[in-house]
Amino acid sequence: MWKLGKFSLVFLALAAALLVLAVACEDEEEEEALTGTPAAAVTETPTPVTEVPGITDTEIVLGSHFAQSGTYGAAFAPVLAGTKAYFKYVNAEEGGVCGRQIVFKVEDDNYEPARAVEAVRKLVEQDEVFAIVVGLGTAAHSAVWERLNEEGIPDLWIMTGAHKWAADPEAYPWSVAILPDYFVAGAITGKYISENMPGKKVGVLYQNDDFGKDHLDGLKNGLDPDKNEVVSEQSFEATAVDIRSQVNNMKNAGAEIVFGACIPGHCSQLAKAADQMGWDVQIFMSYVNSDAAMFQYCPAAAMEGVITLQANKMYDWTDDPAIAEHHRIMSEYGDLPPGNFTVVGHAAGILTVDALRATCDNLTREGLMDAVHTIFKGYQGPLALPGITITLSETDHLSYEDMRMLRATLTADGKGKWEYFGDVISFSEED
Repeated sequence: MWKLGKFSLVFLALAAALLVLAVACEDEEEEEALTGTPAAAVTETPTPVTEVPGITDTEIVLGSHFAQSGTYGAAFAPVLAGTKAYFKYVNAEEGGVCGRQIVFKVEDDNYEPARAVEAVRKLVEQDEVFAIVVGLGTAAHSAVWERLNEEGIPDLWIMTGAHKWAADPEAYPWSVAILPDYFVAGAITGKYISENMPGKKVGVLYQNDDFGKDHLDGLKNGLDPDKNEVVSEQSFEATAVDIRSQVNNMKNAGAEIVFGACIPGHCSQLAKAADQMGWDVQIFMSYVNSDAAMFQYCPAAAMEGVITLQANKMYDWTDDPAIAEHHRIMSEYGDLPPGNFTVVGHAAGILTVDALRATCDNLTREGLMDAVHTIFKGYQGPLALPGITITLSETDHLSYEDMRMLRATLTADGKGKWEYFGDVISFSEED
C-alpha cells in the first residue's frame, strides 16, 4: 500500500490530452528517415554490429505507436512533433548518434488498443526496430507492453503515467515511463488541498479507466480525511461526449473543490460547465492539461484560477537558453509551433539520444537498458526545472519524482497562460 512521503513526478506533461492542433501526419505506415543537412563531422565513430534488430552501419531504427488521427491524434500532436524535431536536429547538426542516422518510424494506432497491437507487430516483425519509444496512451500501451518485455525490446519513455509501468520493474524490466505517475500526481494534489484548503468539500471527476482511477486513488491517499471530505465521485467513459450531468451532480453534492482526472477535452468541458452554471468552485486538473493549447479549447475566463502540475520549464521562457534552443529546433525541424507539450516530446528525444550515446560500444538492446540504468543518476535534463532530476536503476523505473504547481492566469490581452507558484513538491513511495 502506498503512503505519502517524499515521492513525486513530473510532467511533463501528458499521458493524455488536448483536443485539436492537427499533426502534419505522413501516411498510416509512416516511415520517416529523419535526415537533414548532413553534419560536417560525425560525433561518434560507428561500431560494427552483427544481427542486432534495427541497427545497421548507417542507421538506428526506432519505432513508436502513437495516435495520429482522430481526436487523440490532434490532442497529442505536439508531443510527437517535439520528438521528431529533435531527432531531425541530431541527424542534421550532430551527424546522428553512434555514427548513425536515427530513423524514426511511427505507426498510427488512433489511441486504440487493437490498433496498437497491429502497429507494434509491424514495427517489431517487419521494420525490426531497435526499440520502441514514446508509446502513447494507457489503454493502447497496456495492449503491447507485455509483448515488448517478453521479447526483450526496450520500451522507453512511455507517454502515460499509469502506476503499473513502474510498480514492478523486475517483472517488466524493459519498460520505463517518462510521465509522472498518476497516483503520485493525485497524491501531490490531495496533500496540497489538505494543507492549504482545510474544511473544503471535494468532488472528483474521473475517467473510468487506469488513468482516472490512479488519480482518484492518489488523491484520496494525499487528502487528510480529518480536513477534507470527498462528497462526490463522478466517473465517465473515455468515449463520453458530454459530462455536464456529472459536473451538476458534484455541484449539487456541495463540492467546493473539484479535481478533474480527465484529459483536455473533458477537462475543458468541466471548466466551461462550472463557469456557465455560475459555480464558484476551485478546480484542480491532471497535469496532462498543462499545455498552452488548453486556452484554445476553453475560454481563458473559465480557466482562470485552475490549478495543475508540471516539472518542465515553460515553453515561453525564451530567455532561458534551453527553451530558446527548443524554439530554434521547432522552427527549423518541427511541423508545429512550440508549446509545453512539444517541450515534453523534445525532452524524451534528449533522453533517447543520451542513452544511445552511452551505448555506442555495446549497441545492443541489453546494452541500451544497461545505459538507462547506469547514466540516469540524478540526471538534470536541460528542459526540466532546476533541481528536478531523474534517477533510474534496475529496481526503480520512476523517471521524474518532483513537480510544481501551475495556475491558469489571465494576461493583459485577455488570453490565458500557465504560471508556476510555490516550491517543488516531492514525495516518496513507502511500503
